[in-house]
Amino acid sequence: MTLAFDRAGDRAGEKRTSGPRQAFGLSSGRPRSDCDARPGSFRAEGLEGARDLERGTGREEAEAIRRIRASLARGIDDVNTLAMLDPSAVSARDVVGLGKQLRQAVAGAGPALDPLLNDRTVTDVLVNGGKGVWVDRGRGLQRDERASDSLSDDSSVRALAVRLAAACGQRLDDSSPIVDGTFPDGLRLHAVLPPLAAEGTLISLRAHRAVSFSLAELAARGTFGEFAHRLLLALVAERANVIVSGATGSGKTTLLSAILGEVPGDERILVIEESAELRPAHPHVVHLQVRRANVQGTGEIVMSELVRAAMRMRPDRIVLGECRGAEVREVLAALNTGHEGGWATIHANSAADVPARLTALGALAGMGEEVVAAQAASALDAVLHIERRAGARVLAQVAVLERCRSELRASVALNFDEDRVTRGPAWPNLAARVGLGDPASASDGPRGVSGGMRNVFGGAHSEPRLVRLRRDAARNNEGEQG
Repeated sequence: MTLAFDRAGDRAGEKRTSGPRQAFGLSSGRPRSDCDARPGSFRAEGLEGARDLERGTGREEAEAIRRIRASLARGIDDVNTLAMLDPSAVSARDVVGLGKQLRQAVAGAGPALDPLLNDRTVTDVLVNGGKGVWVDRGRGLQRDERASDSLSDDSSVRALAVRLAAACGQRLDDSSPIVDGTFPDGLRLHAVLPPLAAEGTLISLRAHRAVSFSLAELAARGTFGEFAHRLLLALVAERANVIVSGATGSGKTTLLSAILGEVPGDERILVIEESAELRPAHPHVVHLQVRRANVQGTGEIVMSELVRAAMRMRPDRIVLGECRGAEVREVLAALNTGHEGGWATIHANSAADVPARLTALGALAGMGEEVVAAQAASALDAVLHIERRAGARVLAQVAVLERCRSELRASVALNFDEDRVTRGPAWPNLAARVGLGDPASASDGPRGVSGGMRNVFGGAHSEPRLVRLRRDAARNNEGEQG
């Protein structure tokens, strides 16, 4: 494009080169600039071009602008608005593609990550500075070469992390180098800036999938067998308080969501989470979500406050999406004061590690080890531990929390190992809690259960919990009268 530095250079015979303005049906006018409005400067040229609008030479441009504004006012999107103009230099396909790229760059995760997050099989996207992008599609982490090539320098990764944090209403900079955020659709963001991250800016994105599985579907996928399926149904029916443990990405949320789908439809389930991930197939589910502090550091609403609020909302079942802080005090208190049928998840490497985890969380709330042991042993009926084996998510163990003096311990009730189910020392207590009868009287179960477990559901020795409680109460009354 020919640029005139002074009016003398703007000769009548000089030909101007067409540019993007002509592509959208706009007259070229004179080149515009933000330079000072000195005679002969770019700014002066721009001012003169503005006067041309009044004199008529910019009427076409003014008309095009009017049409754009009118189109947008009618609710027509930006891509169609531009496409309706004369695309003499840029095709409609180019305009649509440009609009898509702009939306990805401004409102999405960028052209490198947006396709991955739109893939329904992807659960996690991890960006390691400019050293690669890794994706989990349920078969473990795999490097994505296309995304890695697009995000090959740390400066672009940092810019992406800052923009994603801002979209979550969070601040990410050198003074605040770590951020946790949640998008309205449930996408969770965690980002860390250098020098805390030695490899460069780190981005972790966990996608929430709205697809919910039933217990029957999880059983068909091999998460657990027939015997475990019946046990889970019994835990729900007998309103047991249960905690689901496992490592990150082991399938805790998926399993819990399926279990909650078995709750009777006339019960009110109140779910408390950092972000709304639990989507059980149930007609009456209410979600409470934490609110993080804004950029000024105010307005935070934590889990413990939501648990206290939930107590006043007439819940039939209180569900904690993840127990990770001082809210453990309120949860244990609620489960010890008549709120049966509660569920929660917790991060732990095994069922045996759950007591230590609960003790540590209780310490955050000012609870001593003895208090945590007494509260947890009384409130929680079972621990379900789920883990990943050979890329598959499986129910590995069921345990019962027991108090031994001032110490909290997890005693194994059942071990699930491929086709075998092995009874542990805590099985009689768990069987009695959910009305499964005396396992000693049973023979081998449907999946090769060792220790004897056939017909423990509904067998001759099976006794519903409510019947047992009424019988025990009658016996106590007779003893007091005697």
